[in-house]
Amino acid sequence: MTDNRIREAWAVFNRSELLHGQGEVERVLDRLADQITNALADRFPVALCVMGGAVVFAGKLLPRLGFPLEFDYLHATRYRDGTRGGEIEWAMLPRKSLEGRDVLLLDDILDEGHTLAAASRKLLELGAARVHIAVLADKCLSGSKPIRADFVGFSLPNRYVFGMGMDAYGLWRNLSGIYALKED
Repeated sequence: MTDNRIREAWAVFNRSELLHGQGEVERVLDRLADQITNALADRFPVALCVMGGAVVFAGKLLPRLGFPLEFDYLHATRYRDGTRGGEIEWAMLPRKSLEGRDVLLLDDILDEGHTLAAASRKLLELGAARVHIAVLADKCLSGSKPIRADFVGFSLPNRYVFGMGMDAYGLWRNLSGIYALKED
């Protein structure tokens, strides 16, 4: 089983190409941190990481934010290690009170937008005064999305991307760059 999974992982990687390397990712994280600091430094927000994809993004972004905040997470998913979204599954909601608070919702990618739209609605239902969305990447799609991010790192082509927390078949979230599966 393990040997097959390792071979599968390398097969996925070998069918990919680098879109943005580690240096470029680091520069984009610095830019996002500056934008978020300018907008939220005096708000004492609750930063919420959307598990599990945003954990790498949040882990690299939060130390760059030089202002007080509280941290929590939520777990909502549509992909379950696949490449096509399904129904939203709420595995965990934030434990911190959001009543009257500004929330900084951190996610790895704004794809079709259904998960982030549902998460934003849920956080407002839980009492958040305002939800600010920061994503490492926004995928360029031809149609409209139900939500927009306030802070965007990269605009990516409509391809299956992975790395920096984003996965391909549950693999390669740990890459320090952003990759895309090669188009056939």
